[in-house]
Amino acid sequence: MTQPTLIPFNPVIPFHGDVKSFAMLGPLQGPMEYDGWREESQSWKNGAYLGAAITWGPAYTVKGPDAERFFSENFVNDFATMPVGGFRHGIMCDPQGRIMMDGVVMRVAQDEFYTCWLSPYIDYALSKGSYDAVGEDLMGQRFLFQVAGPKSLEILERAAGADLHDINFGRHRMARIGNADVRIFRLGMAGSLAYEVHGDVGDGQDVFNAIWEAGRGLGMQKLGQVAYMLNHTEDGFPQAYYHFPYPWYEDAGFAAYLDARPGAGWMQYQPRLLGSMGGDIKARYVTPFDTGWENRIKWDHDFVGKQALQEMAKAPRRTVATLEWNTEDVADVYASQFRDEEPYEPISDRPNDIRYDPGTLDQATGQIRAFTYHQDKVMKDGREVGFSSGRAVSQTYRRMISLGFIERDLAKIGTEVVVLWGSPGSRQKEIRATVARFPYLQVERNDKVDVEKIPRLV
Repeated sequence: MTQPTLIPFNPVIPFHGDVKSFAMLGPLQGPMEYDGWREESQSWKNGAYLGAAITWGPAYTVKGPDAERFFSENFVNDFATMPVGGFRHGIMCDPQGRIMMDGVVMRVAQDEFYTCWLSPYIDYALSKGSYDAVGEDLMGQRFLFQVAGPKSLEILERAAGADLHDINFGRHRMARIGNADVRIFRLGMAGSLAYEVHGDVGDGQDVFNAIWEAGRGLGMQKLGQVAYMLNHTEDGFPQAYYHFPYPWYEDAGFAAYLDARPGAGWMQYQPRLLGSMGGDIKARYVTPFDTGWENRIKWDHDFVGKQALQEMAKAPRRTVATLEWNTEDVADVYASQFRDEEPYEPISDRPNDIRYDPGTLDQATGQIRAFTYHQDKVMKDGREVGFSSGRAVSQTYRRMISLGFIERDLAKIGTEVVVLWGSPGSRQKEIRATVARFPYLQVERNDKVDVEKIPRLV
């Protein structure tokens, strides 16, 4: 008799009996909602949140005399001037200039870099080169908690029992929470004051509990995955796997690497493609110019994709903007399900279009077909000018918004465009949209917050 498989819950997230719903987040079950996404989405504006939505993600280190050279040759960023305790939003491109992977790179020693969300491509790139450096995959061995909101510093100081005011934006250092050594990093996706806490997975539950106990009296809420995804659209930070896919399987060598490691490419392996952009996944790939990240590119060194990006830089085609959807048009799509007519494709009762499901196993390759990408065409005067993704309900501003990757001359506040809602072959709706402020969230930005105005731990 086949024994039933136990549900693999995330081992670093304590269960306090307050989770409203779970779903598969990567290989593990994780919390979708605690208090409900509407309440949780106010946390980073009014108090603070404790989130573990991406704690299961890939962590990877590169260490050795050639570590800096490896990063310089494989990333668009400058690493020569990066100090110990500093970071880069690392971007890796393919020879065509398309983003292959992006994530955080922290310099933890002169010859050692710690990265988040850059594996498996970083491992593949390291294996192809000739470097006096060693890479180590730490997925499943490290945790990453996010603490964001105006009360986040006070909460972390209570948890650590130490003054953390010296950690400037984009800097990180070691500290202790309880009996655990942790790295505290002033960065986050909320747009507001925010921090990350990194440590060994064996300490995860104790650290989570310590932060939670420190924050309960200061208005802290736990953040589920649903509300977490709203961060990226409100804050104007495009998120891979949500706003856009990576072109992993366009690279034959990397595709073979992934196929030799069943499950490694599950986020990109034969994904479900929804929205009016149709079935051509290549139309959904982006470059650093499309995402507004061209300021990360440093031209003073050679790197993969440099020639293609130099050509793009002469006349960049697209950039990113906030699109504010017309309320009446959104309501018409929703109301169509209650009329005696063919309904439009439903706008989910969830506040965003990311789907969480375990997918189906491809027996031939061992890969899981699980991830869904939803992108819709953006039109202007009947002409396609880009695509919209990351549809989100902003509870704070009572609007439906998305990020638009659109032609640059249209990315001006007040420009009117149309989002074409509905997959090809279905009934489609032209939803009017207006280019709005970017980022949409209006709070004091993390890099601008003067923490000297925040009370220190006594």
